[in-house]
Amino acid sequence: MKKVFSRTKSLRDADTHYCPGCGHGIAHRLIAEVIDELGVREKTIAVTPVGCAVVAYDYWNFDCVESAHGRGLAVATAIKRLHPDKIIFTYQGDGDLAAIGTAETIHAANRGENLTVVFINNTVYGMTGGQMAPTTLIGQKTTTTPQGRSARTEGYPLKISELLAQLPGVYSVERTYADSTQGIFKTKAAIKNAFKNQLENKGFSLVEVLSACPTYWNMPAAESLEWIKKTMSKEFPAGKIK
Repeated sequence: MKKVFSRTKSLRDADTHYCPGCGHGIAHRLIAEVIDELGVREKTIAVTPVGCAVVAYDYWNFDCVESAHGRGLAVATAIKRLHPDKIIFTYQGDGDLAAIGTAETIHAANRGENLTVVFINNTVYGMTGGQMAPTTLIGQKTTTTPQGRSARTEGYPLKISELLAQLPGVYSVERTYADSTQGIFKTKAAIKNAFKNQLENKGFSLVEVLSACPTYWNMPAAESLEWIKKTMSKEFPAGKIK
């Protein structure tokens, strides 16, 4: 029989620990496919800080380094400067990249470090109990905003991609949605371009992926995908930002 599918070599055969409907597994697979297609598995090093995806090294079949919460880009910068021939990327959530690691994120981007960042935005802290994140939407209920986020008391959602796009050291910023087959294809293309930018020494590239968290959104998995499209998209529109 004709073989129509085989597991990508950069993805281990492992059972998932993610909640049903979580978007991390999709993003893991897309990254693994891109790395194999570019033929860079043996020279790739991932940096995964604390968060839901901290054990990404259980799924990826290439070198990974764990960093402290928010310090992913500081660690990635050090590795890249020591090993400029390697492909270095960080895989970070919104609480990690846009809150605890805001300083590391902004300064690495402003220096134009030749790195690739995959930024998973699900508008909530997932690992620590569903607290409000910098990207939580106005009116969105979390464990720390049970009545919904208020602009008066908690401020507005942080649009980290638009913020970084203003920095001269940033080469590329794109936002995609992991909400549908079409969205997943676009996400893969954006991730691949971000890795190509590093291979071509173009500088700092970031892909923001709007991803579902049905558990802390308190909704069924299918409904969470619709919520990305109908609600999150109003605050975080998809497209090439820079």
